[in-house]
Amino acid sequence: MNKALTFTLLSAVSLFTASTHSRAQAKKTYTIGLVAKSQGNPVFQAARVGAEAAAKELGAKHGLTIRIDWRTPNEEDAQKQAEAIEQLVLAGADGLAVSCSDANKLTDAINAAVKNGVPVATFDSDAPASKRFVTYGVDDEQCGAQTMDELAKVMGGKGVVAILAGNPNAPNLQKRVAGAKRAAKKYPGIKIRDTYYHKETPQDAAARVEQVMQANPDITGWCMIGGWPLFTDNALKWAPGTVKCVSVDALPQQLGYLRSGHVQMLLAQQCFEWGHRSVEHLINKIHFKKNPAAVKDVSPLVPVTKENLEAFAKNWEKWLPK
Repeated sequence: MNKALTFTLLSAVSLFTASTHSRAQAKKTYTIGLVAKSQGNPVFQAARVGAEAAAKELGAKHGLTIRIDWRTPNEEDAQKQAEAIEQLVLAGADGLAVSCSDANKLTDAINAAVKNGVPVATFDSDAPASKRFVTYGVDDEQCGAQTMDELAKVMGGKGVVAILAGNPNAPNLQKRVAGAKRAAKKYPGIKIRDTYYHKETPQDAAARVEQVMQANPDITGWCMIGGWPLFTDNALKWAPGTVKCVSVDALPQQLGYLRSGHVQMLLAQQCFEWGHRSVEHLINKIHFKKNPAAVKDVSPLVPVTKENLEAFAKNWEKWLPK
């Protein structure tokens, strides 16, 4: 009797364990929340397309259904991002990818998500003090330094430079400014007039550039650590070549300024990969229980000049929403 009872109990435990394991293995549907900085910025539109592409590719490869839940504010608003994170956790998201408008305001929201069992990856703009398990994007300080180095080359190592810097609260942009200023010290003939911040819309950025140029007509170079004004037409009022410009990002609208000669080089962030790589990291973490090799997954910038412009432009046929 005792042996029979023991056998029965062991069988029941084995069946329960197998059933639990089977249910865990059977979960083939995952929801990934994607919280970028703003709806209108083309770099985040490309990131969304990248995330959707990764969901489709990984789903087909591994027999999964991966759904991207896009919860991005219309305009930059860290508080709305924090609320979106909370809503995604409550809605049962399996993982989150976030580009942080303000690391200080988002750290608590990210930590709360992780505490509730939802892993978080950041892309483009990090929250380094948070419990996110990986961050994907450029090395921001090196990005600023590279932008200034390339500008100094096309300026012949001399002239008056303005730094265009976007949102002063964005941690990634703060680091880029620091990198640009550090690099400028290598060039005795380069004088930095100032760093100029603005609301991150094409119209606000273009207005800021025009305002600064009117007040400082001796500026001969622009170090744009983000390409905001180049997302709209006729933003640069100077005659091509009279003021040198090197900018981060190389979106279709920006390529026109390279063609016209208003900009000498664009340094492309791999914004399609922001979404694609983030989803890869999250599926590895959630489904395969694999952590990345390092917390920082660094993405190099891609220099775009007139020489490789048309070949690079073809990428946007798949990187932007149809």
